[in-house]
Amino acid sequence: MTALTRGVDFVLRLVITSAFAVLVVCVVWQVFSRYVLESPSTVTDEMARFLFIWVALLGGAYTLGQRRHLAIDLLPVVTTGKARFAVNAGIIGAIALFAGLIMIYGGLGLVSRTLETGQVSPALRIPMGFIYVAIPFSGICILYYCLTFFADLVRDGRGPNEQLEPPAPGRPLT
Repeated sequence: MTALTRGVDFVLRLVITSAFAVLVVCVVWQVFSRYVLESPSTVTDEMARFLFIWVALLGGAYTLGQRRHLAIDLLPVVTTGKARFAVNAGIIGAIALFAGLIMIYGGLGLVSRTLETGQVSPALRIPMGFIYVAIPFSGICILYYCLTFFADLVRDGRGPNEQLEPPAPGRPLT
């Protein structure tokens, strides 16, 4: 694992755990203010929604990078040799294509359009483009991980669903 990949992993873990911690506080406060104070907070409701978007998108990118994403690996398991290489390269290519076209290209278009129109969130009054930045940012992370997966595939034949070494029984994945 390269220093750059460790850095990307660290930044994603830091952002995800921080956002998730704030998300939990927002939801707890929302429940408390709604049922105990009988005056629900609109700010924490909106903040929790936006943080959930960030946690979900960045969590998906991080999970992909850790090779723990949900996958149907029927073809890579039943093929061998050049066919297995081609299947794994196709999988990586499909993920990269989606990340590049939909998440990065489309996401940047969405961000620029919402910033140009001046759309702001109702309660927090922050530009919605800042919320939507999660889409291209996670797309960039996914694309980076796809590049590392392809390098692993070329170097040692390891596909995007294959861990470096399988964990021992009872030992959690690292």
